[in-house]
Order: sequence, then C-alpha cells, then structure tokens
Amino acid sequence: MLLPAVATAQDPAPPGSGDKAQARSTGLPSKLEWTFTFDAGWGTFGFANSLYDNPKDPGVPENLSDQWFEGYVKPGLAGAFTLPSSAQIYGTVTAAGERTYGSVAPAFGSDVSSFGPDDLSIGWRSGNAFAIGENAVDVVVGRAPYQLGHGMLVYDGTSEGGSRGGYWTNARKAFEFATIARVKPGPHTIEAFYLDRDELPEDDSGSRLWGVNYEIATGDEKTTLGATYMKWFAHRKLRSERDGLNVFNVRAYTSPVPAAPDLSFEFEYASERNAGALHSNAWTLQAGYEFADVTWKPALSYRYAFFQGDDPSTRTNEGFDPLSPGFDDWGAWWQGEIAGEYFLANSNSISHLVRAHVAPRESIEGGLLFYRFLLDRPASFAPGVTDRHVAFETDAYTEWKVNRTFTITFVGAFADPGKAVQQATGRTKNFAYGMIYVGYSY
Repeated sequence: MLLPAVATAQDPAPPGSGDKAQARSTGLPSKLEWTFTFDAGWGTFGFANSLYDNPKDPGVPENLSDQWFEGYVKPGLAGAFTLPSSAQIYGTVTAAGERTYGSVAPAFGSDVSSFGPDDLSIGWRSGNAFAIGENAVDVVVGRAPYQLGHGMLVYDGTSEGGSRGGYWTNARKAFEFATIARVKPGPHTIEAFYLDRDELPEDDSGSRLWGVNYEIATGDEKTTLGATYMKWFAHRKLRSERDGLNVFNVRAYTSPVPAAPDLSFEFEYASERNAGALHSNAWTLQAGYEFADVTWKPALSYRYAFFQGDDPSTRTNEGFDPLSPGFDDWGAWWQGEIAGEYFLANSNSISHLVRAHVAPRESIEGGLLFYRFLLDRPASFAPGVTDRHVAFETDAYTEWKVNRTFTITFVGAFADPGKAVQQATGRTKNFAYGMIYVGYSY
C-alpha cells in the first residue's frame, strides 16, 4: 500500500479493459467483454494486553482472543456490452465468504463466518458518444462501492466483524444499495449519489444518505479540489444525531510547487449540523515529501487530525460522527493498528502522525508510523477521565509482493497507554500487536 496519490471520487476502470483482462478467457458469450476476478486472504493476529472495543460499529462487542485468525474468498465476474454508439452497458457481481476463528471462548459460542454478496450492479457509460470526453457520463445502480476523496467520511459501504466475521480483512466494500451518476467534462467531476449502508444485522441503524459532489483537477492533475454536501438519515430511536444530519465537506490534495513536484499537501474539513442534535467539526492537514530520485525512494510526512468531542456541559452533542470511513492507506482512516483498529474512533480525537516510508525494491516496501493520540474532551471519553493523553503508538509494516498474485504483509505495533486510558480502564501495561497476512489477487 503506497503513500496516497491525489485521489478523486471513485472512478472504476471499465470491465474487460487492458491486456490482463483480454488474456482471461471465460468461455462466456463473446458479444460481451468479460473479466473474472478472484481475491482471497488469510491472516493471523496476536495481541498482548489487548482491549476489545470495536470502533467500526459502536456497541458491537468483539470477543477477539489474544490470538485469532481471519480468512476470506471473493470471486467476481464483470461484463460489458458495447453499443454501436460506443457507449457500454456493464455489470459486476462479486460475493465474499469470511471467517473469524480461534477467537471466541466456548462459553460464548462458536467461531463466526458468513457468506454474502458484495457488488451486484448494472451501469451505463457514454464511451465516445459525447464530445466532452470518453465515458464522460456514467450511471450505476445496485450494490456498488463509492469512495469520497481519501475516504475520511465515506468509503466502506459494508460493516464487518460481529456476526459476519472478517473484522480486519474487511472484504466487502459495496453499499447495500447505491445509485451513482457521474459527469466528467474535462477536468471537472460532478456526481449525485444515494447510498444505503450494509450494516450488521445486530447493529442496523438504517444509515443512508444522498449527496452531491464536485471536484476539479488542475495542473496536470497535480491538484484536486473538492466540495461535497450530504444529507444523512437513520432510525431516530437508534441514531437520533444522524437522522436528518447535514454534512459539508471541502478538501484539497495538491503538489503546488513546480520546482518541487514531490512536495505534497492535503487538507480536509467536515462540518456536521443537525439542528439541536449535533453540531460538530473535523479537519486534517498533511504535508509530505518523497525523495523519488534517491535509492529506496524514502518518503516522509506529518499529519494533524482533529475530530471534535462532545462537551457534557451543553445540551447539544458536539461529538463528531465518524460516518463511513475506510482504509485508503496505512493510517487513513483507521488511525493506528492498535488504537484506531480496536478502541479509538474518529471522534473526540486529536492525532499527530509522523510517517516514514521506503521502497528498497519494486517488490518490497515498508515503513514506520508514530502516533500521539489526545482527547478533545476528556470528560466525554469515560466517567472520571480528566487527562487528554490517550496513547503513544508505533507501527511497523512491510509488504512483500512475492509475484503477480501473492502479497505477504507483516505488521508489528506497540502502544503505550496514556493517563486517559489508565483513568478509564485501570490499564497501565503496554499493548503489543503483531500480524502476518497473505493476500491473493487474480
């Protein structure tokens, strides 16, 4: 997983395109271009002095043991039919089977597994039918993924863990129902979308949203500016602060200095407003530099991220709603392999991240992440908490691309709990975490 490149909202490549796709013969009707995919993964995870809260779906307990295993398989088939006008009708079908095992004590039940659909969509794109550009108009309906920017607010359309298993592997990404209409005249991208999140059956809040998104790419796509409005809905008895929520988001990803093209900056701001139910803000700022002409291509970056916490002394809830973030790169937007994955959500949180990344070979890359986690409002973290310091965490990761299909990932992490954790839980021991994960992609 490389350092984030400048990103726009999700713009999937046409099924059946590229030499790799043409080389895959499916034996299906030749009037359509077919692409078969098969992804799989297996990992072993180990903790010392662990915490078991689940930041992805608040209120859903995770009975992960000191060591557990996860595995998944995900076959898929995509097809595209080209019309005389060069426009295409296309569709995608994928399904995922997941299992978490070695995790639940016998007294609490058996290990968890599930099998279900991920993508199941049909779409139309314009090809060269319009003078404003190739595939300038694209509409898709069904179970489909959608990513907004780098995924700080909207990316992961399906909840994992709980009764489905696969908490870390997170094989499913598609929303339960999506309608996405995209127009791309030149450097502009205009989108309208409706998304219904596929939540866990035991924690289904009815979260859904509609929104409009605008982005412009300038300077040979070295700068992307975006602005989005979203309206969220949910079951009022379960998520009253989310039902009727208005979200405003602006972001910029840029390399603005021609003489230093490897110097990059990122900024993102989100405002959440829902009358007297919720009034909150979040923002992040990042600066990075990649030494592209140096051996191992070292890259350094610093990021500050602020997610507002609730002030217990006011009637309005100021605690930022994390919405539906996803994994875009290491540290984004599950912040920390210990804290962000297992007990700290993107709410009532301030983080400082320093990251170093190297690529000694084309097949091997890795890095270090150093986090300092603080609380915005200690009193809303847990009863009796007065200190802001949550943890200092160090993560190390290595990715080895064994060949075109297999990748092995090694992760080691260490977190020193701060006084806020000690006041909330009585825990004083350092947390340690290790993971080995094997991924296959065809």
